[in-house]
Amino acid sequence: MQFSVPQFIEFESKIVGPLTIRQFAFIAVPVLVSFALFFVLILPVWILVATIFISCGVAFAFIKIAGRPLYMVALYALKYFWQPRLFLWRTPVMHQEIALPSVQRRRQQLKDIIPDFSKVGKLWQDITTSKEPIPKREKRAPKKSIGDIQEQYQVFRRITGEKEVARRIDYR
Repeated sequence: MQFSVPQFIEFESKIVGPLTIRQFAFIAVPVLVSFALFFVLILPVWILVATIFISCGVAFAFIKIAGRPLYMVALYALKYFWQPRLFLWRTPVMHQEIALPSVQRRRQQLKDIIPDFSKVGKLWQDITTSKEPIPKREKRAPKKSIGDIQEQYQVFRRITGEKEVARRIDYR
């Protein structure tokens, strides 16, 4: 089963002779307005007004700028000029006075809130470099006897006959 794919969908159908409905309307409306003005205006003024109206209608019907019809360009131009625009070249500077507390009072408040960390560096150095326990912080590790150490490790032989020591783990 074959389906026909529409082609040339950018183009409008020619309905009124070689003109599309839109082109016909852009030409017909100024002609009708000019015909009505023929009975209202004097001949020289009517010729000037009719020429302007009909030439604008023909221009809107046939002229394209950058692939867009002239009436769309005119609408975009009107929209551009009609809409309000706001250009800010500089941000407004707002001045506000702030009362700052005295420096000494602020330092005292910070000392009350934040603990003193100046001794932490020395404590870390003492922990990492000394062999003796730090008083009031660490307890001395109990010394283990050789029997306790032998209980923790066990000597066994591999299949190849090599002796190896491994730590024994009791899950009792």
